[in-house]
Amino acid sequence: MKETRKRVLGESSWIARSDQVELAVTERGGHMGPVTFYRGDRDPIQPYYLSPWQAEKLDTGLPLLDVLRGDFFCLPFGAANAYKGERHPVHGESANSRWSFESLERQGPVTALSLSLNVLARPGRITKTLSLVQGHNVVYCRHLLEGLAGRMCLSHHATLALPEQEGSLLVSSSPLRFGRVPPRQEALNSGNEYYFLQPGARVRSLGRVPTVWKDPAYEDCSSFPRRYGFMDLLAFYVRPAAGPAWVAASVPPSRYVWFALKDPAVLPQTLLWMSNGGRHASPWNGRNRCLGVEDGCAYFGDGLEMSARRNDLNAEGIATALTLRDDRPRAIHYIQGVVRTPKGFDRVRSVRFGADGIVLTSQAGSSVAAPVRWRFLLDGRLVDCLPD
Repeated sequence: MKETRKRVLGESSWIARSDQVELAVTERGGHMGPVTFYRGDRDPIQPYYLSPWQAEKLDTGLPLLDVLRGDFFCLPFGAANAYKGERHPVHGESANSRWSFESLERQGPVTALSLSLNVLARPGRITKTLSLVQGHNVVYCRHLLEGLAGRMCLSHHATLALPEQEGSLLVSSSPLRFGRVPPRQEALNSGNEYYFLQPGARVRSLGRVPTVWKDPAYEDCSSFPRRYGFMDLLAFYVRPAAGPAWVAASVPPSRYVWFALKDPAVLPQTLLWMSNGGRHASPWNGRNRCLGVEDGCAYFGDGLEMSARRNDLNAEGIATALTLRDDRPRAIHYIQGVVRTPKGFDRVRSVRFGADGIVLTSQAGSSVAAPVRWRFLLDGRLVDCLPD
């Protein structure tokens, strides 16, 4: 198929389409957004966040911030810091550098857009392939890592738009093992960033997280937007189980659920970035309102040096970095999608994995099915007759 490229929100972007989904991917940073699900309907769904400064022609010195939108792949994930002589930008070259077009192909029901990036801080190559399947409101993500050797943290960085109504987006997941508020060394609430949650707190439920205040002493971190004027991070880890892990964001007023599926052995951490007007340095300026749902393998968002060494999370058996080999390519698979929900469908209580897709059941007891080739997480294949 012919390469399709246009400017989207000021950024040169490639476009891929199926009968259900249209997505744009930026040349700078490889950010996936906007993404339109149910694109042929009268009321299509665009769940991802688009930062409010896209028309301002910023040059922050960090392309990640200039472009910020949708989902992007971070390698390494987290803060900029030195590691064995390597210097990586915040969230890595993969979220900041210019990607190159490889192909846009259609094979049967599958349309696949492939881009590549040669990384320099640790020489190697990343091939990003985003695939769409006819009839599926799903994006199948594959990042192939080649030539990279050594310890590496990484993550997806899906960022969701928040509705206006307080508490109208409801987050749930596979059963939790535990959650943690990241420990913070810098002074809290020091002028440019304002935090609400107790640093280092360990929790058993997203709905009851200790705060730095006496009133309220606990906060619900499973419904959004909340806590205007603050921004916080909360990581959680699910119990070991057969099959994929899931996280879901239900928006009952708009009658849809955004969901993500992963192999928790590869991506054990989900980090919630709860940004609700609490960051005041430029370009944030107190106006950033979004929810990051960041599935990865890392030590919170503290960067490669902290993730690669011995720490309190991997001491509990939770991987915070992968060991890559330059003679053995490694593929990271991830699934993101949307499903419309019936009236009265509230928070997702459970997800059942079947032969032809998944069934999401709400706390209220109603269910909805979504066609998803979830075994892609395990074997990288979308249609059995197609090559890897």
